[in-house]
Amino acid sequence: MQKQQKTILFFSLLSVILGSPVYADGLGSKAEREILLNNEAVESISQASVVQVAGVQINPTPEGIEVILEVINGQIQADDIRQEGNTLLINIPNTVLILSDTQEFEQSNPIPEIELVRVISLPTEQVQVAITGSEAPPTAQVNIEAGNLVLTVMPTASAMTEEPSDTIEVVATQDRQEGSRYNAPTATTGTRIEAPLSDLPISVQVLPEELIEDRQVIRLQELADNVPGVETVSGYGGLPVNDYYIRGFQAVESFRNGFRDVTFISPRDVANIERVEFLKGPASVLYGGGFNLSGAVNTITKKPQTDPFYDLQGTIGNYDFYRTTVDFTGPFTQDKNLLYRLNVAYENSGSFRDFNENEGVFVAPSITWKIGKNTRLTVDFEYQNYDYVFDRGFTPNIPSDILFDLPISRFLGEPDFSRANFDSYYYSYNFEHEFDEQWKIRQGFAGLNVNGNVQNVQPTTLQEDNRTLNRRAEISDEYTENYSLQTEVIGKFKTDSIEHNLLFGVEYARYKFSYDFIRASIDPLDIFNPIYGAKPGKFFPAFAQEYGTNNIGIYLQDLVYLTPNVIVLLGGRYDWTDNFYRDRNTGDTFSETSDNEFSPRLGLVYKPTENTSLYFSWARSFLPTTFGGASRTGELFEPETGEQVEIGVKQDFLEGRLSATLAFYNLTRKNVLTTDPVDPNFSIQTGEQTSNGIELDLTGEILPGWNIIANYAYTNAYVSKDNNIPEGDRLAGVPRNTASLWTTYEIQGGNLQGLGFGLGLYYVDQREGRLPNNDLQLPSYFRTDASIFYRRDNYEANLSFKNLFSEKIYQTQGFFVTPSAPFTVLANFKIKF
Repeated sequence: MQKQQKTILFFSLLSVILGSPVYADGLGSKAEREILLNNEAVESISQASVVQVAGVQINPTPEGIEVILEVINGQIQADDIRQEGNTLLINIPNTVLILSDTQEFEQSNPIPEIELVRVISLPTEQVQVAITGSEAPPTAQVNIEAGNLVLTVMPTASAMTEEPSDTIEVVATQDRQEGSRYNAPTATTGTRIEAPLSDLPISVQVLPEELIEDRQVIRLQELADNVPGVETVSGYGGLPVNDYYIRGFQAVESFRNGFRDVTFISPRDVANIERVEFLKGPASVLYGGGFNLSGAVNTITKKPQTDPFYDLQGTIGNYDFYRTTVDFTGPFTQDKNLLYRLNVAYENSGSFRDFNENEGVFVAPSITWKIGKNTRLTVDFEYQNYDYVFDRGFTPNIPSDILFDLPISRFLGEPDFSRANFDSYYYSYNFEHEFDEQWKIRQGFAGLNVNGNVQNVQPTTLQEDNRTLNRRAEISDEYTENYSLQTEVIGKFKTDSIEHNLLFGVEYARYKFSYDFIRASIDPLDIFNPIYGAKPGKFFPAFAQEYGTNNIGIYLQDLVYLTPNVIVLLGGRYDWTDNFYRDRNTGDTFSETSDNEFSPRLGLVYKPTENTSLYFSWARSFLPTTFGGASRTGELFEPETGEQVEIGVKQDFLEGRLSATLAFYNLTRKNVLTTDPVDPNFSIQTGEQTSNGIELDLTGEILPGWNIIANYAYTNAYVSKDNNIPEGDRLAGVPRNTASLWTTYEIQGGNLQGLGFGLGLYYVDQREGRLPNNDLQLPSYFRTDASIFYRRDNYEANLSFKNLFSEKIYQTQGFFVTPSAPFTVLANFKIKF
């Protein structure tokens, strides 16, 4: 019974998170799917691989009705269960309907609470059962009896009392068919529509909330461990941001619910994160010009749910780590048309670094208003304050044989001066209206304002004695604002036998980042015997600047099913971008440019079998030259461009519970600024950087309760053309080889049911610490994590061990080297009611 309750909760959450349903096979709506298989087509299907349904029975029961699908060969299973309005949709893969007198079954009003039961064949060797409630979607219990599929259908309590509900409850009494705890079958980031990953000619990896919880992820950047070709970039002086190297190039910016997010000074908390989607490859075709030449990271936040749910968590750890989170959701009104969700987090922590500490407060309310049957509005707000000791780590100007011998706890700032505080405000709305089952419109807005104050003692150079470190003191006020307004029309239609999934969008975006710096002298520090207490001298203005962009973009995309096993993805976006870079004090403009760029994408998927996808893609992207200025001869710089070719294969195993992707890519970044050989005070635009590699990931459930996420990446990222940097120099922060494994096993029955164990193994090759020169190499490492947990219906306990053997690990942030934590223990307890 406990397993059934867990399955009910899984599908209830899934239906609310995904919102409007999109079929797992990526095809059109119910009306569009009435493509019947004639007898000749049925005879051509392999009897050994496709299950045949020869009859449908509907029997009344005391609770509702019983729908029986009569199978004449093979094993049948429910694969995808979704809700569309008051209709419960159940898709059954690898199955055809072969009724004697018709190719579909339909019965109206078998009982007053059930309006219609309809069973049809889909064009991708699937059978769909659609059960429509008169007032609300029904619930269904799925059973296998004598090889037949038996659906015990019950009108919801809300239907009996005329209170609509959006909740689907499905109990699967056969072996679990909903897939792995980690294996998400669909994503939105790659196409901005909900689409099966197996149907997309691009590399997208989804890391769900379950993985975040199992690994006890405190900082979003930890998720880079589980994505091949992605590496962490240390936050600004220790700020918890969402920044990564993707396929060799730094992303710098990320996305929040599909809207551009600023990462550099924008703290992010994991408390309201539902999942994180990593798109690898150029992203300008949907997201415009920016630091997404090699990919995009999109965090999907938690949304209000119809059923009340309350979650309280507390975490403690070594280094005086304390964290508390709250997650409440439910209806405001009796008719459940007004829903809320509230996520709150408070964190107070010390550090393995001397004198480091931080305090964070995070509050994120969200409200959904169901304006009508086909219309809803969701409003989100997030506030985060992060107060911490600003710590850049080590300067690469310290020779490597000295730097890596320093204790990883060594602090090179001043305890009484080095401090930073950032306030982040995020607000958005998302309005959706469905015209019918095929067409809908979405209109959304997001705004982000971040302001911060930083006091920093920055290490500079090492004196000749190789122990006295020169430093300078800085104070800065930094501010960023980011606004995006999007309108999208999404539709499904058919031309002849070809299925189309169309997206048309228009976006206006405005971004500005400004900063004022003042500096002062401060005494140097003995790095081997530090004596703190130095005071800054007199501060003087250093620089005050601002830069930004105003952008209008129009994009069009079509996911086309030429046949059930040949899929084409076509898309393009045209952007008009105005860029500025100026002095805040004098008003002088360093550069002001306007760029017009077209970013196309083309992809092809061929599915020789239901479980295998072979794909090819080509895409271009661009980065406006916001603060590049002009050349020695006065010529304005062109935008940087990226171009990628990728081929790969996606394969499902174990009836879809385990999925693998193997990708080969070549990505070139052109128009990179490099030093003018005639005058080093200027730049010229001839630089080129290249990244090519191989990526393999494996995600899913091997056996009931045994989940795995594993990956390997080979990344060859280097300077391929430059006037200053030697050609062939590797790009900073990017290892050639990485491999990781995270796996958990949870006991499924008996007295120890709910007890589980986790193991993480992570290998990262050596990396270059900086460009140019490649004169500092960050050492390779092999890290081991472990966990033990215990789950019951209303509470969980988790004990996590990170970096079990205290491997010395170093990351990069700009030109700085930052050590990572040694052995860390986190104990978490969660109660749900």
